Amino acid sequence: MKTIELERLAEGLGLDVVGAAPAAPYEETEHHIRERRARGLFAEMKFTVAQPEVSCHPEQLFAGARTVISTALCYYAPGPESRAGEGRLARYTWSDRYAELREKLDALGQRLGGEYRVLVDENQHVDREAAARSGVGFYGKNTLLITKSHGSWVVLGTLVTDAEIGPTPPLDLDCGSCRICIDACPTGALDEPGTLDSTKCLSYWTQSPRTIPEEYRAEMGEMVYGCDICQDVCPWNRGVEKRRTGEAPPPDAEPTVSLVEWLEAEGEELVKRYDRLYVPRNDPRHLKRNALIALGNSGGPEHRAAIEPFLGDPDLGEYAGWALARLARGRDA
Repeated sequence: MKTIELERLAEGLGLDVVGAAPAAPYEETEHHIRERRARGLFAEMKFTVAQPEVSCHPEQLFAGARTVISTALCYYAPGPESRAGEGRLARYTWSDRYAELREKLDALGQRLGGEYRVLVDENQHVDREAAARSGVGFYGKNTLLITKSHGSWVVLGTLVTDAEIGPTPPLDLDCGSCRICIDACPTGALDEPGTLDSTKCLSYWTQSPRTIPEEYRAEMGEMVYGCDICQDVCPWNRGVEKRRTGEAPPPDAEPTVSLVEWLEAEGEELVKRYDRLYVPRNDPRHLKRNALIALGNSGGPEHRAAIEPFLGDPDLGEYAGWALARLARGRDA
């Protein structure tokens, strides 16, 4: 199949960017994963870095795999500023765009025919590497995949197929001398350009089962899941943001949440409601922990009553105490 035919199919399905590359090992990426894991830069993250002998070998996903089709679906939507007592989620979580992308890729596989496998946000494949190889985007200094038309505000997905499709070339682009994301990161997680130190990454800490270090709690602000700082400041993202100014978020979007509601919710109900998020061991205490920190950062005296019941909790008492102390001395202290 020619590239133009693939692009026509993808456009018809509502995919924003598409590219193709031969199903071949990602040897350099596998080396980088092993090297960075040895340096401890992944902290306790698993995902695609847990088994690079699998995630860097699309040619082994099934017998006869010939082509890796990479796609990007833009998820950017403007949203309201959070108010006192509200928490904020990273923009990609506002609605489940991964589910939408899976459906579109499955439809693409059916139209191509033959054997195929869809991989979206799965541990068995490094989607970013496939996307960079096929020209869907390029690696930014913040380690994210940046597309020409939608910046990094995209979710990525892959279709491995036994169909033979002409490859699309990688983009001859990079960040040049720009270091805005590096300077904007409040914890220095990007000080080595193109390499993320997860042990300093706020997004990692909102998803970690470990105790969140006190020096990072104030920097988390009102974020209860993920972090968009390095994307919010990226010049490559200005285009799509300007084009979509004034648009309403999708009907199911949830840019902000009531922190008091999170704290008062039954644990099982809370985890079920946010099953699109990665919550360690599906333990709601991790979400409530994040809510306590965010309330300490963004709440006011009127929110003390929501925090105080957690003071005696063996797992959350420390965070409740921290939040109350922060409210007492003022958020700017």
